[in-house]
Amino acid sequence: MSSFATAEVCDAHASHLASGDLRALQPIFKIYGQCRAFSGPVVTLKVFEDNVLVREHLESKGEGRVLVIDGGGSMRCALVGGNLGQLAQNNGWVGIVVNGCIRDVDEINGCDIGVRALASHPQKSYKRGNGEKGVPVHIGGTLIHDGECLYADSDGILVSKTELSL
Repeated sequence: MSSFATAEVCDAHASHLASGDLRALQPIFKIYGQCRAFSGPVVTLKVFEDNVLVREHLESKGEGRVLVIDGGGSMRCALVGGNLGQLAQNNGWVGIVVNGCIRDVDEINGCDIGVRALASHPQKSYKRGNGEKGVPVHIGGTLIHDGECLYADSDGILVSKTELSL
């Protein structure tokens, strides 16, 4: 996907916003990682205080995709840390959006990926392997489906049913 600014995407695709084909997530996410702007096809995960499936996904080839993790908004532990941030970078993921917390902020900020999360928390998650892959997730006030396209920059996060011409 090419260079973009989410504000310009909204202006250029007002009809998509009106129809719901393009949605803006609520401005609840903090910005981490070296990439302030990133975009790519979405891969969804639904987990709760358990990051086994997160690691499994980030161990696979990212191929320019964005991992969107619905962690239920938990503020009790982190789902992504510095090791997983480095793994994501090394395997070609462009971004991670976490409806929950991350940790190892300085390490993640050193990674050449974009990360959005609600907050940071020093405690690691459980390792039970529970969760769902490829399911619709509801975060930031919008429903996100596996395979949709995500656009994130300093102004916010957009999700589109299809890749947009920018």
